[in-house]
Amino acid sequence: MTLKISNSITRRSAATGLALSAASVPLMARANAAAKTEQTVPQKSLYERLGGVFAIAAVVDHFSDAVVRNPIVGQNSKNPQLKEWHTNNLGRLPGLKFMRTLWVCNVSGGPYQYAATKPGATPLGLEEAHRNLRISPAEFDEVAAELGRTLDFIKVPKREKGEVLAAFAAHKGEVTAGAGGR
Repeated sequence: MTLKISNSITRRSAATGLALSAASVPLMARANAAAKTEQTVPQKSLYERLGGVFAIAAVVDHFSDAVVRNPIVGQNSKNPQLKEWHTNNLGRLPGLKFMRTLWVCNVSGGPYQYAATKPGATPLGLEEAHRNLRISPAEFDEVAAELGRTLDFIKVPKREKGEVLAAFAAHKGEVTAGAGGR
């Protein structure tokens, strides 16, 4: 017994096929538009999610003042170099706030570039800028904790807070490079 398969198209099957095809066109168009939107809308940078330069400057301002008052790394620090800086060099604090703001803007994907004031072995020169302060790993961790408290005070969202703290922690080895001399 041989089964014959018809290759002919009836009016009814053609009409049904066209109707189904026509019905799926708007669905496909919406799906394609949604896919294109997802692909063309770039993720916001950390800089944008933090609110840009003015919001970053506000965080840096609060953080910098909190570090000066911090009993472990500020004016009452047991580290003589940190105590000296936070007591007798406060005239430099506005410039330091500016440099910190540039650094955060730069590492968060903003349009500003940070350049080391004391170039060193690393592109940011953080080891040279901090060497004479002889910052220990524990003191670095306290500064990081102060930054975390500032981010909480400013109500920076958890994701952005984590990214800022990770960027900060990435330079621990550079900042504590001079600690061996104490």
